[in-house]
Amino acid sequence: MAVSMADITKLRKMTGAGMMDCKNALNDAEGDFDKAMEIIRKKGQAVAAKRSDRETSEGCVLAKSTGDYAAMIALKCETDFVAKNADFVALTQAILDAAVENKCKTIDEIKALPMGNATIGDAIVERSGVTGEKTELDGYFFVSGACTAVYNHMNKNQLCTMVAFNKPCNQQVAHEICMQIAAMNPIAIDEAGVPESVKQEEINVAIEKTKAEQVQKAVEAALKKAGINPAHVDSEEHMESNMAKGWITAEDIAKAKEIKATVSAEKAANLPQAMIENIAKGRLGKFLKEVCLLNQESIMDPKKTVADTLKAADPELAIIDFKRFTLRAE
Repeated sequence: MAVSMADITKLRKMTGAGMMDCKNALNDAEGDFDKAMEIIRKKGQAVAAKRSDRETSEGCVLAKSTGDYAAMIALKCETDFVAKNADFVALTQAILDAAVENKCKTIDEIKALPMGNATIGDAIVERSGVTGEKTELDGYFFVSGACTAVYNHMNKNQLCTMVAFNKPCNQQVAHEICMQIAAMNPIAIDEAGVPESVKQEEINVAIEKTKAEQVQKAVEAALKKAGINPAHVDSEEHMESNMAKGWITAEDIAKAKEIKATVSAEKAANLPQAMIENIAKGRLGKFLKEVCLLNQESIMDPKKTVADTLKAADPELAIIDFKRFTLRAE
């Protein structure tokens, strides 16, 4: 039977599929819209199965607040072209709206929610068939409190943040906190929220780094005392090139290698442990200042911390939760 342009357009609006896909589906279904939609849905399942091992590094991230509750979600795909498509963004928003309305706890709960005559999970599979790309949900988080706020960085749908407070909060302050989270990527509200395993790892790294620096200082001092510029012998490549330039001799190189070996071993065996640990603790403190939200310098006023900003707004105001999700590698 002949398929009219009006029918093709109608099916396209119903499914979001391409014009040719709609035309072929209607032809195969002999004009039956329900059958045509089923054909398109099955095509989506086939595409999804075929591309299940593909990487989804692009997508759309959105966040929404209803006052005392907020959530964010990412609908991921393979290319930037698909991610910026209006229908793709609209689907992401519809999924987020449903998740917020039902206060879902997991992505599986979201997928099971009804959408039209099917489920959200089905809608995602259908979208995969329309775009020809793997499509999946990720980055679902939610927060709740007396007041919540969300932020979509530069409205590019690539990075979103949200925060919850213990009491009603000035929206400008809440917005600035969301921007702070986006820009500075804290891992906890305060030091108590940083896992002990993370602190211990940072201490271990700081100790090893401090030991290496102390050994290096001793080696450089010994080289200078021997009349050798440390920069001329800091690598095999530099030794060869600097000898070719006449800046050092073969004897200098041999002497430098001997000094490096002996002084390194002696210094490493006699490092003052108390001093090493104190320096490492100082470095841990700097790390905690950088990764704890309340300890961070405010991006709006570097002379103040985020804690200072909250106190100035309301001495009793406190952040009780926050979340951040981005599709970009950092």
